[in-house]
Amino acid sequence: MQTILVIDDDENLRDTIAVMLEQEGFRPVLAADGKTGFETAVLSKPDLMLVDLRLPGMNGMEICRQVRAANLRTPIIVLSAVGDEVDKVLLLEIGADDYVVKPFGTRELLARIRAVLRRASPEARKVIHFGEIEVDLERRTVQKRGEDLRLTPAEYNLLTYFLQNPDRPLTRDMILNSVWGYESYPNTRTVDAHVVKLRQKLEPDPNTPRHFLTMHGVGYRFLP
Repeated sequence: MQTILVIDDDENLRDTIAVMLEQEGFRPVLAADGKTGFETAVLSKPDLMLVDLRLPGMNGMEICRQVRAANLRTPIIVLSAVGDEVDKVLLLEIGADDYVVKPFGTRELLARIRAVLRRASPEARKVIHFGEIEVDLERRTVQKRGEDLRLTPAEYNLLTYFLQNPDRPLTRDMILNSVWGYESYPNTRTVDAHVVKLRQKLEPDPNTPRHFLTMHGVGYRFLP
């Protein structure tokens, strides 16, 4: 049974999510403030975390930072109210895997949870090679000619999506929805910017890419 840590100071919402998770076969663990939630994450190492953006003690962004700084790979879905001013790019860069706006439907939240868990599932954990690159999906590490490369969470998630869809035309909207987890992302130029970063870090010659190819009028195609 997979464990999901829910960190939210709204008791009613916390309990509602817990009941939903139990009905779907998950084991919920609950925390009412950021500091307690972070300590629980470090001690219990849940399979996934649902983290409210506004929390007493330690907010959602700080939890994301601290969890990744502690080298925990636990997937994180951030929950925020409609009126919150959220830098979505920053959330993803500091380690959040997805982002859901309150109020949300239970079906939507469950779909997001299952999608994130699927990306982190043991079946997906293996070592993949292409060109001079080695990607260890279990350890979330990337090496080029044996040297460790530093990728942001967003860059890494984009890379794994390409690895899971080799030699397949991928539109920018498909990439946004699958990698970032929601369709209302500011604009598709974000995909282009991240592909440029992957080329700079992973291609033998970023100006003449062999692996991350542009398909004009469509999007991109990954060739191992």
